[in-house]
Amino acid sequence: MNDSQKLVEQTLSSKEVFNGRLLHVFFDKVRLPDQSNSTREWIDHPGASAIIPIFRNGDVMMVRQFRYPIKSIFYEVPAGKLDPKDTAGEAAKREVHEEAGLICSSYAYIGHFYPVIGYSNEIIHLYAAWDIEIARQQVDDDEFLIKERMPFQEALQMVHKGEITDGKTIIALLRTWHWWQEEGPFDI
Repeated sequence: MNDSQKLVEQTLSSKEVFNGRLLHVFFDKVRLPDQSNSTREWIDHPGASAIIPIFRNGDVMMVRQFRYPIKSIFYEVPAGKLDPKDTAGEAAKREVHEEAGLICSSYAYIGHFYPVIGYSNEIIHLYAAWDIEIARQQVDDDEFLIKERMPFQEALQMVHKGEITDGKTIIALLRTWHWWQEEGPFDI
């Protein structure tokens, strides 16, 4: 047995205790690596995509919106959950159109991350997009947000100053900036 195998927990039983529109909560009984038993509560999430549209002059499009659990307004990159038949790329294209009113004809996958590994299997896929055409915003009926175009460097400074505090936005901005400096199709 290698060291990693010494860490694995085995599921003994799993019971769904809540089935919502977005989240499904489970209560599992597990066998721990030392052969004792314990329980785990966790959330099944469909996954999401986040996208950073980058204009030729180096601006990015962000959105501001109120987030009910924190009861605050946040700067965020356009993002949204994957619908059942979506690929991560399709969700990214849909969300940048709906939330930012942009149609981008060029995309790059920047990677993914798991935002809350202690209690959910949520995965967020990250994309950079360019070759932008302005379109009409098409937000959902229960979605209220304000688009805000700003220089990429300004968004990065907002991260460093603690003015952008949303995790997916911080990771998306930093990873995309790094990728862009190495592989971006044009200088910004």
